[in-house]
Amino acid sequence: MPETAQPLFSSIPDAARRLGVGRTKVYELIQAGKLRPVKLGTRTLLPEGELQKFAAELIEHASQ
Repeated sequence: MPETAQPLFSSIPDAARRLGVGRTKVYELIQAGKLRPVKLGTRTLLPEGELQKFAAELIEHASQ
């Protein structure tokens, strides 16, 4: 049975759900330069690597 591939990009609402925050907070993080989005046509997407990096930084900061 083939594995389901993880998406390379998340929409803003999907990223918000994954991070456990609201859409507004995701836009604030983008404005603050803590998340770097990409544009695909009119869509704003967050690369999986950005979400992983942000989560790792939060965990690292929390453990200090």
